[in-house]
Amino acid sequence: MAPLMRSLRFLTITVGALVSLSARADVTLAPLFADHAVLQRERPVPIWGTADVGEKVIVTFAGQSHAVTAAADGRWIVVLDALPTRAIGADLVVTGKNTLTLKNIVIGDVWLCSGQSNMEFTVDSRPGTWQATSRVTGADAEIALARYPLIRHIRIQQSVATAPSGTVATSGWQMTTPQTVGGFTAVGYFFARDLFQKLGVPIGLVHSSVGGTPVEAWMSPAALASSPEFARVSERWTEDLAAYAARKTQFDRDLAAWTAAEAAAKTLVAPTKKSVQKNPVLTPHTAFVQANPRPRGPRGFPSDPWQPAGLFNGMINPLLPYALRGALWYQGESNADRPAEYQALFTAMITAWRAHFGQADLPFFWVNLADFKRPADLTGRSWAFLREAQTRTLALAHTGQALAIDLGDPQDIHPTNKQEVGRRLAFLAKNRVYGLTTADTGPTFLAATREGAALRVTFAHAGDGLVAHDRPVQSLEVAGADRVFRPATAQIIRDTLLVSAPEVRDPVAVRYAWSNAPEANLYNGSGLPAAPFRSDNW
Repeated sequence: MAPLMRSLRFLTITVGALVSLSARADVTLAPLFADHAVLQRERPVPIWGTADVGEKVIVTFAGQSHAVTAAADGRWIVVLDALPTRAIGADLVVTGKNTLTLKNIVIGDVWLCSGQSNMEFTVDSRPGTWQATSRVTGADAEIALARYPLIRHIRIQQSVATAPSGTVATSGWQMTTPQTVGGFTAVGYFFARDLFQKLGVPIGLVHSSVGGTPVEAWMSPAALASSPEFARVSERWTEDLAAYAARKTQFDRDLAAWTAAEAAAKTLVAPTKKSVQKNPVLTPHTAFVQANPRPRGPRGFPSDPWQPAGLFNGMINPLLPYALRGALWYQGESNADRPAEYQALFTAMITAWRAHFGQADLPFFWVNLADFKRPADLTGRSWAFLREAQTRTLALAHTGQALAIDLGDPQDIHPTNKQEVGRRLAFLAKNRVYGLTTADTGPTFLAATREGAALRVTFAHAGDGLVAHDRPVQSLEVAGADRVFRPATAQIIRDTLLVSAPEVRDPVAVRYAWSNAPEANLYNGSGLPAAPFRSDNW
């Protein structure tokens, strides 16, 4: 037989063997079903995967056994009856042509943790990655004490997809130990630890986040199609794709010039120790980097995580319809350039996620952005408007927000006090999900009414009264009919503020903490900060 014919015959046999093997594919499970998993208690639990078309699949767990036949597309799903809390691990067995046995499965509460970098940052720094600098205060001590085998974490690996995907790579479920906790979402872990110490039930964290990403990347195609006003999202992306090649060429030039200038700045002589002590200044290199941020690459490249619906398709869709207790969200920084559209996008995202997970009343809690002096923002107020959009999203039922306005570093977009962020999110869950009566929200603006030359501001959630920490209430402004805001002072009268400014004799509007990085020191008696507010709509 000629060599070419022998090669063709071998290829035909090989392809035929592969087809035969694919026709008898093993039963598989969706990505979240693995050893050490946490299943949601007290509600039906979907379990699903793939098998050969028409194959009978049996799922056995906790005294239940459910059988199903794989559909024409090879997919199958069973739904376990609601299960009580179970802290002792048990096997979950799936049987078809092959048998899968998952070990050490417990039953508790599962929380989905998503968003951008402030959710993605882990308990410990990640050597060799963009997280090489720790973003958690006291990380070493936290890691040493992390011995909670019933708090479990699974990391969904970054995946951008142009269409909804059925699978995604994960870290597998990991129990909390000093050896594993360093790789957990810090906000999620401290939230879970706070809950576990109070409830004593297993807590599962499904961590699906990507730093530096906008809300539209996490919206489903259905959510993006739900309103004509979202058409601009698709238009922007189309523009980015079309302009990418030219922008990339210019970026390469800009980056080369910046790199050369940065290297030159490193060679400049730093101020002497004596002069720094007398008149502290930045080193030449630090001053250069602060005044000239590294150029940012253009949007629209292959696998760009900014692709509308790209992260939903790749990192949320494969999780559907896993049973959850609730969702935690820390995101918004990447939408601060367009705060006016955020409320509608965010509301549509939450509503769609609930529909996709089949839980219309899924509790959804988020972090209102911390203080940060955004260098590129000439107005100094874009984050104030983004925070307002987040607060307005509370109009959606079964939602809540944890304030971080007092926890940030004006020079660092990533607050390190992740423990307090997690604790404030846990307040919301304790009160609104678990029925443990506790304050979970700081003072929230209700109204401002004229009293002579002042405005009296009233609040919800003022508790036992308002408190100003360390000094009189800061970051207050009032304006008259001219709409020019001037610094103001306030007198605390129980649960109200009487706000005035000598330069504004006839005030008509008041604002508090209405800037990117305000000094926010107004609290209620429970120690929770007041939400930034404005009485105007200018």
